[in-house]
Amino acid sequence: MKFFVLNAAMVAVLIVGVSNSQAQETLLNQLKQANIVKGEKIFNKCKSCHTIDNGGKNKIGPNLYGIIQRPVGTVKGFKYSKALVKFGDRWTLSRLNAFLTKPKVVVKGTKMNFLGIKKPVDRLNILGFLNTQSNKPLDVSNIENYVKAIAPVSDELPDIGVLFRALGAEETFYSCNVCHSERIVAQQGLSRAHWDELLVWMVDEQEMDEIDEPDRTTILNYLTQHYGEDRPNFPKFNK
Repeated sequence: MKFFVLNAAMVAVLIVGVSNSQAQETLLNQLKQANIVKGEKIFNKCKSCHTIDNGGKNKIGPNLYGIIQRPVGTVKGFKYSKALVKFGDRWTLSRLNAFLTKPKVVVKGTKMNFLGIKKPVDRLNILGFLNTQSNKPLDVSNIENYVKAIAPVSDELPDIGVLFRALGAEETFYSCNVCHSERIVAQQGLSRAHWDELLVWMVDEQEMDEIDEPDRTTILNYLTQHYGEDRPNFPKFNK
């Protein structure tokens, strides 16, 4: 399976706001093969800053419902950076693909503190999911084949970096890795009370959105068991 790979010339084109019809056509054709189930799972990385439901509130970032083909910087009530307003035009597939690769490279000066999604297949899957979250999804042939929730899920383990694989690891990775490396988590050794204090501090002082239940308790349980005061998994991080 071949995936569109962004090159330096394409980045330069995107930065000045010029669309690339060939890249758009390539991604539209590939969208047929997107795995929506996986795309929705990858979107967990975005939930701490964005909502995706129709009419959802703005958080640290704007609501993303109907983002594909939406004019850039037009969600009511959200204050965009000057850099994104200048970026202008619309969120085409090719523009979104580029932005999700390395946001701060494509739009220098953006307020979006997200490292990006490296794997082309992951970006394709999340684009496929975003396309379904719209009252005007892009028309692709055999759309029913990838919208259905019965799409096969691979046995491939999710990418959670150096975190210890156990119940709660994915929720912890998706909540923390949005703004910084999960390696920071892996080096800690805190009691449950101190982990809880840290989550409160992140909300009160760092403007992180509150983690919804049951994810918050799941994350606390995971951190307490695997990155508690005795740091049982710290040696594995060093290997």
